[in-house]
Amino acid sequence: MENTPESNFAKLGLSLPPAPKPMGVYKPLLIVDKRWVYVSGHGPVQDDSTLIKGRVGKDLDRDQGKSAAQQVGLTILSTLKENLGSLDRIKRVIKVLGMVNGTVEFEEHPYVINGCSELFAKVWGEENGIGVRSAVGMGTLPGNIPVEIEVMFELEEK
Repeated sequence: MENTPESNFAKLGLSLPPAPKPMGVYKPLLIVDKRWVYVSGHGPVQDDSTLIKGRVGKDLDRDQGKSAAQQVGLTILSTLKENLGSLDRIKRVIKVLGMVNGTVEFEEHPYVINGCSELFAKVWGEENGIGVRSAVGMGTLPGNIPVEIEVMFELEEK
């Protein structure tokens, strides 16, 4: 069996939550020039459509924050599948912006965002699944979610 993003994801044994509907005036995903896929900021949607909530360093420890970031990654994969039909349409990860709702003292934002980045590396492989990245702390995030992530991908050429 060929290693495709879809087959790689299936091997992980993880489930995709429902793709979230926009909570404001924006599109969840936008394709530009038939080559670039921009995905709006996503939160950690769980399988029952609820959001993981809490501040990292207060309500969640760093490992729970990392798990929340993985859940954001799964939510992004769900949006990709709903809008593109298949993860195989994505060639590579270009840019990840990870935002962590942490306490003032919390300084391990890159560790938390690794939850999403490690997932993408497993789906698209290390060469195509790891792009450039920023991991930053925020004073707050919508609905008190612990992590919000936006991503830019490159589409496979048809």
